[in-house]
Amino acid sequence: MARERRGRSLVEDVYGALRAEILFGQRLPAARLQLNEIAEAHGVSLSVVREAVTRLASEELVEATPQRGFHVRPLSVEHLRDLTWVRVQLETLALRESIAKGDVSWEADLVAAHHRLAGTPMYFEDGSGNAEWMAAHGAFHAALAAAAGSPILERLRRQLYDASELYRYWVGNLPHHPTDRHVGDEHKAIVDATLARDADRACALLVEHLETTAHALEAIAPDDDLVP
Repeated sequence: MARERRGRSLVEDVYGALRAEILFGQRLPAARLQLNEIAEAHGVSLSVVREAVTRLASEELVEATPQRGFHVRPLSVEHLRDLTWVRVQLETLALRESIAKGDVSWEADLVAAHHRLAGTPMYFEDGSGNAEWMAAHGAFHAALAAAAGSPILERLRRQLYDASELYRYWVGNLPHHPTDRHVGDEHKAIVDATLARDADRACALLVEHLETTAHALEAIAPDDDLVP
């Protein structure tokens, strides 16, 4: 039976399914992706899977290596530090541009994105991650940067954001991770400073917000290799 088409294409379907599996730990860091098995499971051709996996590689969620093929990106403190540093540069640039250029419609969209995020639990009662929170969190950070006016900047910002979600998952699921962080308060402070058009304070708060995850993971990492 031919697979039902959903979304823009079969590639989009497979890409979305694999991305969710990676971000929620169903496919572990460094795990090899068996393209033939994925194609069979989704009822699609191998070329569709290759295109979807190549897109994930462009977002740094997947790596391709000689002899091994494609695998989920391994996690390491070194990579996290580099990723966080570059994210800080791009996210603060986008936020400053948005504060300078954003109009009342941008402000309204930001308030709405924050309201949705604040009203969505990060975890379920059983401790499992909430996919709706992850979507709302991504939309919130996109809303902060939405008025920057640069499609290239937004594409790069989004790619790095997606790559960082691997680390967000493992910070929340490795044992003995810090539990006294108030992420909701961090988001509200960033929004308040942004709406006040205080670019220096908003960017400083955003930098602290981005770096907290990296520092928390470094504190609990048993060594430089974070693959469980």
